[in-house]
Amino acid sequence: MRDLKDKVAVITGGGGGIGRALALAFAAEGMHIALADVEEEPLAAVASEVEQMGVRCSTSVIDVTDLTSMQTFANKVVEELGGAHVICNNAGVVTMRKAQDMSPSDWDWVVGVNLYGVINGIQAFLPKMVEQAEGGHIVNTASIAGLVPEATPGILSYTASKYGVTGLTESMRLDLEQYDIGCTVVCPGGVATRIVEAGRNRPEEYGGPEQPNLDVMGSGKSVPQEMITPEILAQMILRAIHENELYVLSHPETQPAVEERFKELLAAFDKIPDA
Repeated sequence: MRDLKDKVAVITGGGGGIGRALALAFAAEGMHIALADVEEEPLAAVASEVEQMGVRCSTSVIDVTDLTSMQTFANKVVEELGGAHVICNNAGVVTMRKAQDMSPSDWDWVVGVNLYGVINGIQAFLPKMVEQAEGGHIVNTASIAGLVPEATPGILSYTASKYGVTGLTESMRLDLEQYDIGCTVVCPGGVATRIVEAGRNRPEEYGGPEQPNLDVMGSGKSVPQEMITPEILAQMILRAIHENELYVLSHPETQPAVEERFKELLAAFDKIPDA
């Protein structure tokens, strides 16, 4: 999508971090913004920043794991802003435990937000986007952990959910090409956000708020990465939308780990017995 002026961007996890940076980047392009988040005050603060840039902004406090709430959000966006052209399924959480220490509620919370939150965003908005027949773009926030687990050890459920987001986006791109709807999966390394503090919003039904266990993340093989700002990543995502690029990668120091993964995959073909 080259011309974004007066189009509408939808962003979940819009109350800070990458979501906030995307909102401001899109507003600078002249887009109107629909923001969703589980925290009302940060959401209102970002909305104020957006409106000061001379565009309209709609906000909704929702839980992306709830499809009905997402559908209500989508209907509100149509009513208030007329439709949606860029959908950013960006909300994400993490819990820091090794495989043997994971509980069912750990899995349910992280996969519910990170993977089903994306699925719910697609179910709520994509049919309307297709019916709108104006093209569009879907941006799903994954992680370098959605390509190589070595990049960030100790976050098993996060890694599994982000692999799902990567595969979903790759496959969806094939389905949507005929509708002039592009797809991008964002696989950044370290970004200066509050993702490690996601446990502050963990619902009671999944065990309630928790403190980050940073010792687990530092307990295994990892790829050293310099932190980048959300604003830098937002500009990369904006370029990907303009150029209809499938992948956004942010840290060149993670490339060897990605190459090593595919070397192992290719080597496995050589071990297939002759028929």
